[in-house]
Amino acid sequence: MLPKERPPTRPGEILEEEFLKPLGLTQSELAKRMNVPIQRVNTIVTGKRAVTAETAIKLSRVLGTSPNFWMNLQTNFDLWTAARVLAEAS
Repeated sequence: MLPKERPPTRPGEILEEEFLKPLGLTQSELAKRMNVPIQRVNTIVTGKRAVTAETAIKLSRVLGTSPNFWMNLQTNFDLWTAARVLAEAS
């Protein structure tokens, strides 16, 4: 069930707070390990880009998670946002 008032935590926030900081990993180092441009990691962390299926797979390989973990975070955030937009349009 999705929260009604508080938005789900963005995947980028989870990435930064639960993975990068505890692991002492920079965005640049993560990007190198994922073989992606630094901008991809940075825009996910800052909430300007969504996690795609390809990025979810690359994150899971580097961080020892599942791709579903990242996709579920993104889907929950997207559904919450869409519900808000539709509610405001009604």
